[in-house]
Amino acid sequence: MHRRHLLALAAATLASPALAQSGAWPGRQQVRIVIPFPPGGFADSVTRVMVPAMTEAMGQTVVVENRPGAGGTIGADVVAKAAPDGYTLAVSHASPHGIAPGVYPQLPYDPVSDFAHLTLICETPTALMVQRSSGIATAQDYLARARATGIRFGTSGIGSIGHLQGEVLAREAGGAKLEHVPYRGTAPALQDLLAGAIESIFEPIAGLVPQMREGGPLRPLAVSTPRRIAVLPDVPTLAELGLGEATATAWMGFSAPKSLPPAIGARITEVAQAVLGRPEVRARMEELAVFPAEPPLTGPAYANFIETYMRKWTGVARGANIVAS
Repeated sequence: MHRRHLLALAAATLASPALAQSGAWPGRQQVRIVIPFPPGGFADSVTRVMVPAMTEAMGQTVVVENRPGAGGTIGADVVAKAAPDGYTLAVSHASPHGIAPGVYPQLPYDPVSDFAHLTLICETPTALMVQRSSGIATAQDYLARARATGIRFGTSGIGSIGHLQGEVLAREAGGAKLEHVPYRGTAPALQDLLAGAIESIFEPIAGLVPQMREGGPLRPLAVSTPRRIAVLPDVPTLAELGLGEATATAWMGFSAPKSLPPAIGARITEVAQAVLGRPEVRARMEELAVFPAEPPLTGPAYANFIETYMRKWTGVARGANIVAS
């Protein structure tokens, strides 16, 4: 659907609470959005920015439920097995939907066919970060230390995009000894970095930019986008450093259990896209350094996006022999 037409339909939904309440859905219970990670990370922060406006638009309470664990696969499985009635939605995400098939030998769901993929919400770069007081000023310093003594890097879990990027970085850099330390989300990884328990993290930058600016406790060494980003204009890209194979973004969207009635899926998509168009939501997302998809990817286009991402990064995971227990 053309973006202008999509937003026009969604704006009508937002402008009329009665429209949101008409028909069989939503009408009998609150809408639950399952986030497959703990509070404080990229997916959690973005979803909580959107929920108040979604509640208003739908004329029904929208609540967030954090179901972390196993690289996001526990939360994803909860939604895959839920009733396809529009009252349980998933935050689909790079880890449980794009990478997990290459990491988990017996994944309890199919990342594509067990879901009705509704819309890509946004993307955010990942960054290699250290403590500002670490004595590591550049990516070159980081790699030199990794070659000499080894460095630990934390991520939000086994099979996260940061984990795979770290594996690619070690391979491309040649001789760099990088030890992965998995956590149950970005927040605990960041906590250990600031406490000095690990030397670096490789994580989405959403919500962390204020801590990366001059005087903040974090020093970004490189970002994962093909080009430099406006919020961190002095930070080089991995591609500039000759490490372009690690280029990738983290992303999130909204999905539902398979067999969701198409009319309900269309209404959820319309509301989500309209919320993304709200100035106050856009402003907050810019502060978080997340970028709404342009043009929107909805329905089959979003499913194709997931499949393409999955092909690349599951191949990386298998090539690096990354297996989650």
